Amino acid sequence: MLQNIRDRSKSWGAKIIIGAIVVTMALFGADALVGLFTSGADDLAKVNGESITRRQVELEVQRAIRSGQIPPDQERELRRQVLDELITTSLLDQYADDGGLHLSESQIDQVIVSLPEFQDQEGRFSEDLFRNRLASAGYTPMSFREALRVDMQRRQLQQGLALSDFTLPSERERLGELQRQTRSFRYHALTAENLETPVEVSEAELKTYYEANAQDYRRPEQVRLEYVIVDRMEMAEEAEVGEQALRDAYESRASDAERRVSHIMVTFDGERSREEARARLEDVRDRLANGEDFAELAAEYSDDTTTASEGGDLGIISRGFFGEAFENAAFSLDEGQVSSIVETENGLHLIKVTEIEMPPFEAMRDELRDEAAEEAVNDEFNQRVQRLIDESFAADDLKSVADDLGLELQQSDWVSRDGGRGVLSEPGVMSAAFSTDVLEDGFNSEVIELDEDRRMVLRVADHREAAVLDLDEVRSQVMAEVKASKQREALLELARKHVTDLRDGEQPAFEWQQANSVGRQSGGDIPQAVRQAAFRLPHPQGDQPVYGHAVVENEVVIIALDAIEPGDVDEEYEGFVAQMAERLRAQAAIQGLLDDLHRKADIERL
Repeated sequence: MLQNIRDRSKSWGAKIIIGAIVVTMALFGADALVGLFTSGADDLAKVNGESITRRQVELEVQRAIRSGQIPPDQERELRRQVLDELITTSLLDQYADDGGLHLSESQIDQVIVSLPEFQDQEGRFSEDLFRNRLASAGYTPMSFREALRVDMQRRQLQQGLALSDFTLPSERERLGELQRQTRSFRYHALTAENLETPVEVSEAELKTYYEANAQDYRRPEQVRLEYVIVDRMEMAEEAEVGEQALRDAYESRASDAERRVSHIMVTFDGERSREEARARLEDVRDRLANGEDFAELAAEYSDDTTTASEGGDLGIISRGFFGEAFENAAFSLDEGQVSSIVETENGLHLIKVTEIEMPPFEAMRDELRDEAAEEAVNDEFNQRVQRLIDESFAADDLKSVADDLGLELQQSDWVSRDGGRGVLSEPGVMSAAFSTDVLEDGFNSEVIELDEDRRMVLRVADHREAAVLDLDEVRSQVMAEVKASKQREALLELARKHVTDLRDGEQPAFEWQQANSVGRQSGGDIPQAVRQAAFRLPHPQGDQPVYGHAVVENEVVIIALDAIEPGDVDEEYEGFVAQMAERLRAQAAIQGLLDDLHRKADIERL
């Protein structure tokens, strides 16, 4: 029930009930977690004298882990983040209280009775529903009212800050002008080939760079794994399937395949009796036996006026639409066969299958073989998985388990918590490998369900802690980075010289690429850094271009801005840009308040 609230509702009540009260757009770019319970003797922090307890932090950490938002192996980082967020929300609450923000009991009552989570099917507030849902979420009515009051006060504060900042009409117009503006410019990329001498890196430069950036060459904690996999598909590939089994599977598939049918229907209980209707269809059967055409006889005999002129054609049918008797007859026929007389609530019928929507047997041989093989090994697969569970639990290694079950003992290279390739990247594998039981205690893992056809058990064969790699181990990488940095600096120096020459009227022998009427968000294949640099350049004066440069990966691009055009008005897009600008200003106002509160607060981490 609470999961349905989580999925469907965006109201205050639902968010508080599931323990994820939203603090709005400005706090760290994510929802802030608010501690809703008190008690617990261990304080983790004090904010202007008010405690944040270990219990508050642990509640939010466990909620996040149980909800699947955060993997258990990131619990330590999550705990630090939660504490930071609780400090921030505490500062906001204190600021709201000091500012005299107040919500009356009647305001809170109105919000509660309007929440859909507490309304019955007729849309009326239900006290029983209210109490039951709060109890399920661990709240009393009083604790829920207090949590709601705090959240509403915080929203009131933030909305007030957001609305205190606004954009003037003249500012909106200027923003629109800047947004629709286009620019025409030329550009030329300088590469390593343009340098007079190649860049060289000395050993001293290499060591200096490495020592300054050693943490960038840190190897994470890693393990080497042994593992075995029970794979239903591999077992099926080795299974033997006889020809008759394939034929039987094809016939079984054909019996349910969609088919095109025609019918001749004769009604009774009106102008004719059942016996007369049957006799009429017997005449049709005799004429069919003498070689007459089913379609022509349908036009002559059938009481189904909608299909008689079409030879009795009912089109493609599948099970579930025409009733049991009709379908049992239709799906028992091969292509071209005509049924015996079939009675339904509509009358008596002769049914002919004119086409079966199914490929020929040979075209389906491989598919049928795979399905039959999978079915044949299903019991053996389940038995082998159960043996894997039993034997891996008791064994002190995996080799004996692999030998007993006839499985290949596979080994990995060094892998970190981020995972390896192939099967080691499957969900749950790395969390099992780095679990306490497997990594620290040396046990085999529990059986990991990779998918419906594969089961795995793994074991840590070797382990090494995180460490900074020696220079010799990363020499080639460091060399490449130092060389790229020096080359970029040399190209920047060359670009500055060319820009100076261009401003002085000299014209280097560049092969310029032309870019006409480029917008801020357009430009095709033009690198984004080049486009952004072109829009940062000042307006050209007269016919004189304005020059600049931009860094694009390992190149430096010289830019000649020739003209600025006003562009076409796009009211919808410009309105969107204006709204985003207002939101950013509101966010900046809220973030400014948070920064000021943090700077002035007495925050003690214990």
